[in-house]
Amino acid sequence: MTIKINYINNSVTKSPNNEIFFVDEKFNINSIKSKISNQEFSYLNDLLKTCDLKKNLLVFEASSKKKIILISIKKNLGTFEVENLGAEFYAYINYGNKGEFAINSEGIKSKIEDFIGYFLHGLKLKSYEFNIYKPKKEKKIFLINIIGKKNKLTLKNELKFKALEEGTFFARDLVSEPPNVLNPKEYVNRLLKLKKLGVKVTVYNE
Repeated sequence: MTIKINYINNSVTKSPNNEIFFVDEKFNINSIKSKISNQEFSYLNDLLKTCDLKKNLLVFEASSKKKIILISIKKNLGTFEVENLGAEFYAYINYGNKGEFAINSEGIKSKIEDFIGYFLHGLKLKSYEFNIYKPKKEKKIFLINIIGKKNKLTLKNELKFKALEEGTFFARDLVSEPPNVLNPKEYVNRLLKLKKLGVKVTVYNE
């Protein structure tokens, strides 16, 4: 499975097949009115009257070729809850084998710096799979375009997220490996590679 993420500063772009917007906890869509057609706005308004607004994510079939996905930002969200939103979004898109998604960051109203960064961090952590030994691997390709001026990550958080993701996936690989592959000698060999990152590794004999 491959996830490709592009950052597009210009909020004016072609209408994608899967468009994602962030709204408030009451799913008020007035903030995205200028981003969708009048027909789509009226359609969403009518459907929202019958929806369970306690959910975090709602999906609407705007047409036979287009879906509009609304993600609710509850009040006083912490970074962990934002990561969970990203994980929930990934759980939704993972049903298909491929797809292109446009996440509009303009509607984000949160005190959390790098909201999109934490959202994508949760998405990536959720995307982990241990399929090294599967004879047939699913070829899933997801292209995610982050649109708007609020999509830029700080360099500090970009490096932090990357380090956390790589470290988490490394640990998950160790846990998932069968014992006939990850024997004590192989386990030591893999941990010794961490030295190049500045980690002190001490290996004891029998």
